[in-house]
Amino acid sequence: MRAILAIDQGTTNSKAVLVSEKGEIVGRGSAPVGITYPKPGWVEQDPRRLYASVCEAIDACLNAAPDVAVEAVAISNQRESVTAWDAETGEALGPVVSWQCRRTAQDCERLTVEGHLHRVQALTGLPLDPMFPGSKFRWLLDRIPAGRSVRLGTVDSWLVHCLTGGRRHVCDASNAARSQLFDLREQRWSEELGEIFDVDIALLPEVLDSSADFGRTQGLPGVPDGTPIMAVIGDSHAALFGHGAFKPGDGKVTFGTGSSVMTTLPRFIPPRNGVTTTVAWRLHGKPTFAFEGNILVCAASLPWMAGILGLSDVAALVELAASAEPGGPGFVPAFVGLSAPYWNSDARALFSQINFNTTRAQMARSVTDSIAFQVHDVIAAMRAQSGGELGALYVDGGPSQNRFLMQCVSNLIEHPVIQCEAPEASALGAAYLAGLSLGLWRDLQVIAELPRSSHIIDPEPVDRAVLLNTWNDALARSTARETTANDE
Repeated sequence: MRAILAIDQGTTNSKAVLVSEKGEIVGRGSAPVGITYPKPGWVEQDPRRLYASVCEAIDACLNAAPDVAVEAVAISNQRESVTAWDAETGEALGPVVSWQCRRTAQDCERLTVEGHLHRVQALTGLPLDPMFPGSKFRWLLDRIPAGRSVRLGTVDSWLVHCLTGGRRHVCDASNAARSQLFDLREQRWSEELGEIFDVDIALLPEVLDSSADFGRTQGLPGVPDGTPIMAVIGDSHAALFGHGAFKPGDGKVTFGTGSSVMTTLPRFIPPRNGVTTTVAWRLHGKPTFAFEGNILVCAASLPWMAGILGLSDVAALVELAASAEPGGPGFVPAFVGLSAPYWNSDARALFSQINFNTTRAQMARSVTDSIAFQVHDVIAAMRAQSGGELGALYVDGGPSQNRFLMQCVSNLIEHPVIQCEAPEASALGAAYLAGLSLGLWRDLQVIAELPRSSHIIDPEPVDRAVLLNTWNDALARSTARETTANDE
């Protein structure tokens, strides 16, 4: 059987799946990555361990399907996380500074004070926030000894470097669009943005379409040398593509450590209302645009709360939460600030409206509900800006498999969500893009018609006004908190 090996490199795990010509997953493997928190608000990973986890996931995947021949490799990856390496030796020159990391918050504030905010947004579709790579690239460069031949890149370009034995320094347009150094309208690296962030754009990778020739494998265990890498795309964009959400207004919510809410646009629309505009994917030199709202902390709050309550695992936490009626205390998971649509780096996590009658179940419920509230606020911002109807809304990622959590989301946004049985939407999207390059699938219509197992969850009536009042009160308290010297 011929298949495409799709790598999905995420924040906490690297996954690998084999996707057949019928669009079916015929093998799976995964491996943990590891995250460190050297200071409050700082989040980073080891680039060597990150690549090793990819190799481990591939090995497990190939062992699960020994009779499959790998036709090509495709990559989906965590976005906005950046690193640097030596162009000659391939040696990592710094950590992977995570998309969650807030270490450059003061740099972003300085650039805002200097008057760069509106110009950066106009060119990139992104706000001046430490989530995005511009300021993080500068942080890395400031710590590299002079005389090194430096390459800068997001995780996709680091992986392609490793997979090709250092032969290629490339990325795709979807990842470039999240770098804060890429002009969305011109579809190229911007000298002006390079000057704003003090980053030499010559150090950045060549930008290719999402479905293109990214090079050939070299030294990848279990995969023959010379196997083509035919697709690269950011994980959230890949999930949108994997669902076949090609019509304007169609969207998806990816649930994981954080969350990404994304809806396809008919054309480029400048961002406002706290959401960003991005390149969903680029084919034949033509970009498809999308609105996106990034949520920094989503499911990551669940194991934390399970531990606080002395529960065995996340499943026990969700079961306890489901036993409580909605409308208890409020909880804001601003462990590393808040992103879309609030963009407040100084916000901090808190519970509100707790009293002596508050139960463990209500505390659990407030944490699970915070996932739905954040999605609601992003969807509301998108609706306010687009003026169009929200189309088919797909949900993916591990938490999307829980009916209770997804029912809460559907109730709050007052819109059906489509729960997909296969959680590997990002890997599937990358594989479909590689299949386009190989001619396995003729066009987007054929991909949209591939069989997908799904279940529609319709909204149920709830007192949204009361629930949103509690949530908004908690938000106000979280974002009003003054940053102290101890927070730095």
